[in-house]
Amino acid sequence: MLNPKWLWILSVAITLAVKGAVGALDLNIDDPDSIRTAAKTTAKNMMSQYHGHEPGQIPGKLPDTWWEGGAMFMTLIQYWYWTGDDTYNDITRQGMLWQKGRNDFFPRNESSYLGNDDQMFWGLAAMTAAELGFPEGNSEVERGKDGEGKEEKKEKQPSWLSLAQGVFNTQAPRWDTSACGGGMRWQVWPYQGGYTTKNAITNGGLFQLTARLGRYTKNETYLDWAEKIWDWSASTPLLRAGGEWTIADTTSMANQCQDHGDQQWTYNYGAYIGGAAYMYNLTNGGEKWRAGIDGLLGTTWKTFFPRGNTMSEIWCERSVTCDRNEDLFKGFLSSWLTFTTTIAPYTADAIIPRIQQSALGASRQCSHDRSCGRRWNKDAWDGSSTMESDMSALSVFSSAMAPFKPGAAPLTPETGAFSKSNPSAGSDEDTNPQKQRIISDGDRAGAVFVTLLFLAGWIWGFAWLVCGNEQIK
Repeated sequence: MLNPKWLWILSVAITLAVKGAVGALDLNIDDPDSIRTAAKTTAKNMMSQYHGHEPGQIPGKLPDTWWEGGAMFMTLIQYWYWTGDDTYNDITRQGMLWQKGRNDFFPRNESSYLGNDDQMFWGLAAMTAAELGFPEGNSEVERGKDGEGKEEKKEKQPSWLSLAQGVFNTQAPRWDTSACGGGMRWQVWPYQGGYTTKNAITNGGLFQLTARLGRYTKNETYLDWAEKIWDWSASTPLLRAGGEWTIADTTSMANQCQDHGDQQWTYNYGAYIGGAAYMYNLTNGGEKWRAGIDGLLGTTWKTFFPRGNTMSEIWCERSVTCDRNEDLFKGFLSSWLTFTTTIAPYTADAIIPRIQQSALGASRQCSHDRSCGRRWNKDAWDGSSTMESDMSALSVFSSAMAPFKPGAAPLTPETGAFSKSNPSAGSDEDTNPQKQRIISDGDRAGAVFVTLLFLAGWIWGFAWLVCGNEQIK
């Protein structure tokens, strides 16, 4: 007779298997209408958990996180591009523009704790909007309501491209040469944990952003930065170019960026592969960039596709320790691999079957009436359900539309892009903690006055204390 404990475990397993089999989305990977339906269902479930567009709420803000808003809107822009469904376009535009800060995605309400990678993701979302021809409507755009429910005035809004440029313009001055010969720190401010860490997604994400800006604008400054970031990364364990073609998640300034945190995450590989693909396209098949694409793809297949052609976030899924951030990562790899096929077409034969099989795996984790699970390489629902898993599933479903949209590729002005450039876009305030402020004569005079005032108060207080004690005696 089975132990009651094992009977309970068996019943739970059977229940989950039945629910997974009955509730899973029915996806035919060869039918674009079937893919659109799966994507639409998942988008609806995801957006049912977003309330930023409602009265009294903050557009673009998700509970307990800021950067994920940028990830969500980037996913929705890609969803619109691949499927043609514009249901969430107005919400996306409202949230993106609300969080634009001083046209640099460094809004004051979030600026005291956000990281370089957080800001960078919003920049990539804006760049995606520019490249895919996402409607701007920037003559005069309604900003909605503020946090107190008051109507906000209409105002002329920046272009998507200029917002991406604004992110670059605020991040480039933070390039840190105090250790390791360069590189971007993970965090912006010295009081943040991770300030003395340089990590792959921050540097790889900025590499991709600069490569994309360079391809769009043909501005040599961006291209020089793309080369600089790639080459610096390759001088550290963050990008072991040449033989191993592996990407370490982190390295520390205390050890001159020679140590390495070797957690393997899909989005780190996606960031560098995507950037290399843009550089490959721009250089008409440059050997340096083809070697980077091929080397990193080889490691990606071996690491993140342990069961044939289905993607897995192996570092946390096997141990069942994935958090909400990590649930997003497969979605980034899915979309960046898919766009790689459009600008480096020779990769399509290897990438598209893996996107298709991963989409089928995601469909088994998704349902009509709940958020998706995370483990795409399982035959039935894994019992988890997060909004972030919805984002990843929506990304891979959207990506599975690529074979049905021949000729699709990120646009440039030569191929129909309309988002206008503003090379000087961005904040006019100092968001670089490493930059020392110049002290003026007025500052010095003020400091002297404050010092004298402090001394006068201290002397008065000391005299009062002495006199008071004498009176007591």
